Amino acid sequence: MGSVRGLCLAAGNCLRLCEREVFPSLRLARKGDLKMMRGFCTKPQENSKVPSQTSDVYKSRVPLHKPTAWEKKLIVWSGRFKREDEIPETISFEMLDAAKNRVRVKISYIMIALTIMGCILMVFQGKQAAKRHETLTSLNLEKKARLRKEAEEALESKTE
Repeated sequence: MGSVRGLCLAAGNCLRLCEREVFPSLRLARKGDLKMMRGFCTKPQENSKVPSQTSDVYKSRVPLHKPTAWEKKLIVWSGRFKREDEIPETISFEMLDAAKNRVRVKISYIMIALTIMGCILMVFQGKQAAKRHETLTSLNLEKKARLRKEAEEALESKTE
């Protein structure tokens, strides 16, 4: 039992050290909603006050976002909704993040497929060039021969 308590105290001390030196933003979170008890965070107890007559948006305390036209296209392309007309006026940030992540994954799959297709195309073109005897060595030798010939012609024209 003593070792568990010591471990909890060490974790709490480590958290306070990290909070002070590395993560100053944790301090704001702890002072706001969270309460420290024996090294663990607990949610504060709900007040017994009667909630006021507000919309559902404020009852759930989920911040909502009005999507732009570009974000609506991302949401539709991610497959969450079929058309832009079906998207509600305000959406949660979590829904927007999920849609962005899905689009990101789709784009990465497309890029992987394009890379593989490009590699296959290059191999195919390289084999065709080898059949025509167009290797880098032969192209370099032809280029050097052409440059030597041009240099000799330039010297002959200067001497005349």
